[in-house]
Amino acid sequence: MILTALAAAATFDPEAATRAYLATLNGAARAKSDAYFEGGYWLLLWGAVVTVLISWAELRFGWSAKWSGWAGRVTQRRWLRPALYALPFVLVTALLTLPWSIYTDFIREHQYGLSNQNLAQWGGDQLKGLLIQLIVFPLVLMAIFAVIRRSPRRWWLWATLIVSAFIMVGAVIAPVFIAPLFNTYKPMAAGPLRDQILGMAHANHIPADNVYVFDASKQTKRISANVSGLGPTIRISLNDNLLNRTSPAEVKAVMGHEMGHYVLGHVWRNLIAFTAVFLVLFLLLWWSAPRLLARYGSRWGVREVADPASLPLLMAIASVLFLLMTPVLNTIVRTDEAEADAFGLNAAREPDGFAAVSMKLSEYRKISPGPVEEFIFFDHPSGENRVRRAMEWKARQLNETR
Repeated sequence: MILTALAAAATFDPEAATRAYLATLNGAARAKSDAYFEGGYWLLLWGAVVTVLISWAELRFGWSAKWSGWAGRVTQRRWLRPALYALPFVLVTALLTLPWSIYTDFIREHQYGLSNQNLAQWGGDQLKGLLIQLIVFPLVLMAIFAVIRRSPRRWWLWATLIVSAFIMVGAVIAPVFIAPLFNTYKPMAAGPLRDQILGMAHANHIPADNVYVFDASKQTKRISANVSGLGPTIRISLNDNLLNRTSPAEVKAVMGHEMGHYVLGHVWRNLIAFTAVFLVLFLLLWWSAPRLLARYGSRWGVREVADPASLPLLMAIASVLFLLMTPVLNTIVRTDEAEADAFGLNAAREPDGFAAVSMKLSEYRKISPGPVEEFIFFDHPSGENRVRRAMEWKARQLNETR
């Protein structure tokens, strides 16, 4: 046994092992993967363009001003008007965005063989999402416009805290109340793999006594898992694609990665990081929106930012700012993902499982981008980097046995 380990350590070349894994994706499969992911770069741009055009139409044709006027006629309570305004805004915006959504989320997914839904099934999920938006968005809007009215000079600060608070509440309630609206969650069948997943969780002080499997295969071919929730809503979940399309070693590698997010406190760190992002965003909105309204507001029937009718303008500016901040947002997430990768390798001790599942993810992620490309467009480490780090981890473990 010792001699075998010594021989393996002496002959194992992590770079050669990495190339061997990368060679399993070639020809038409690699071209398809690259085309899908690279097409997503343009979707970022055109998505922002669509948002700006729809926002312009809502302002230019006076729809936004009419919705605000209708809300004012329905109620004399000024604090309630943004919530009422949100109803036609969400419905009309969703309708205008629908052709774009059908292309990006349904047609394109089928073109690349990633979707398992027919149009009616996809539309049903979209309708559920719309109903949730009709409940949540009025509350968010009501809170934000309240601070815009009451603190004209510092509303950007209070709006940031409001959005962060909603994100935190969403993280708590989503696993229990939102996710089951789209998928059925069932306890994972008893067996060695379930015991190994829970063993990893308990070894890393994750307070979970069950593992849930959800039926994502009714929607997509993608593999996925997560450790979601906060406090009493913490839940370890993996989708049925992960169970059905990967080996036990790959499942353990993925679950080790997901546990890393929880143990390393990425939920809280991301909340802080994205709070800083929203602070910059709202500060720029606070600075730019009044200047644009001073120039064009009379044409749109919008006099001030405190009027809910200004929302399309705020959304248009925000979409452009988010586009420009793409490298920053991706770097925040990619950094956490790289840390979770390292944690998962140590927790699961399945480097080949992690390398193999990284190759499976290349169905919809470009495997070998350039460094600038990865910095700008990747919110996860590239498949090549993930495989290489797994093989380097394996080499270190083999060397430690020498």
